[in-house]
Amino acid sequence: MSEPAYPISINDRPDWQFELKQAYTQPEELLRALKLDPALFSDDIKARKLFAMRVPRPFVAQMKVQDSNDPLLRQVLPLHNEFDSAPGYSTDPLQEQQGPVNGLLHKYKSRVLLILQGGCAVNCRYCFRRHFPYDELTFSKRQLTETLEYIRQHPEINEVILSGGDPLMAKDERLKSLINEFELLPQLTRLRIHSRLPVVIPSRLTHKLKEVLSNSRLQSVLVLHANHANEISPELAEALDDWHQAGIHLLNQSVLLSGVNDNLAALTELSETLFSARVMPYYLHQLDKVEGASHFAVSDEKAQALWQKMTHELPGFLVPRLVREEAGELSKTAIMPDGTNTLTEEKL
Repeated sequence: MSEPAYPISINDRPDWQFELKQAYTQPEELLRALKLDPALFSDDIKARKLFAMRVPRPFVAQMKVQDSNDPLLRQVLPLHNEFDSAPGYSTDPLQEQQGPVNGLLHKYKSRVLLILQGGCAVNCRYCFRRHFPYDELTFSKRQLTETLEYIRQHPEINEVILSGGDPLMAKDERLKSLINEFELLPQLTRLRIHSRLPVVIPSRLTHKLKEVLSNSRLQSVLVLHANHANEISPELAEALDDWHQAGIHLLNQSVLLSGVNDNLAALTELSETLFSARVMPYYLHQLDKVEGASHFAVSDEKAQALWQKMTHELPGFLVPRLVREEAGELSKTAIMPDGTNTLTEEKL
């Protein structure tokens, strides 16, 4: 890996919003920082016009310099393959761009998903929402009122999932205010936050937000999105241990990506590294078929073989469930090693 660009202790790190502003947005600057010649990537760089590039510097600090195949770099660097069209790929593979309330998705019986923020700290090139109309999303007070009323009218809902974009792009005060509103709904028992932000900017796991979640009457679950063991920096592990000690449940979901983690060594190391950082492996997703990301796809046959090998290498609690998300289904679809697909309840 390159030399760390930040102090080791998370308490000495710059504010997460400052780090967000310092993110690389030009492929040429990112490549030069990794001592790679931008001229060798001229065809790849053009793909930036399809989907903007954003990569925080703490994440770059985890990459290997002079390695164009670094698994972290591959996830964020625009590639010419993004111009390829593939059968079955679309701009809205999960058919999410319609909901009962603007930004609210009710796909699963007992849970609603709230797209709280349109932006992300990092733009992953395989993102299934890379074409999502975030510019049309404004989570206003009126929208909050409509969301709360919708939940009241559906007593089967006991959990709210904050997603995005990335919900942790919201400031702590805004999250605290939102959580206070959810706590007034007696039917709600859990709050889940899905975020990649702490992986790319560990200082986002602030003491203030930890206190808000740990003191809430709602059980709090933070679901990270890490795809490779190299993403778990010492700073992130330190912060996660602190949050774990505060009673916040920590899970991880990853995506199986060609050229990133589609081998047994990478997947087993990811599970072990996560557990060392107090995080339980949760889901291993097959790629959502979003336009521009087909070059990341791994066949079901290979995915099943890798998953089976993981069961031989790891204790059962460190083997994430191999699943895919399918539009219109009431739960995730488990991809079984015998080649069959079965619906599975989404339980914690």
